[in-house]
Amino acid sequence: MPYVFLLVAIAFEVVATSLLKATEGFTRLWPTVAVLTGYVAAFAALAWAVKQNLPVGVAYAMWSGLGTAAIVAIGVVFLGEPISVQKVAGVLLVIGGVAVLNLGGAH
Repeated sequence: MPYVFLLVAIAFEVVATSLLKATEGFTRLWPTVAVLTGYVAAFAALAWAVKQNLPVGVAYAMWSGLGTAAIVAIGVVFLGEPISVQKVAGVLLVIGGVAVLNLGGAH
């Protein structure tokens, strides 16, 4: 069950981060409210995942790593950000690090 909360936390964080540009520096009310609400929900879900005996280091690594990989993909696909070999390599390294953490006794 902690992994369900962790996936929910990642989803909220990714949505909130994706909306950051729409806030225009936190000058637009509703996008700002959506971003702040998303981050609060993400941290709450992350806290619930950790409360259910998911190690903090592993939970945070997965939350930040998979969230980062998702944001890079969203930036490239939906926000017109450029893709490079370095970006792809970086994302693969992040995902590999998360996998190693989980295989190395995260449970």
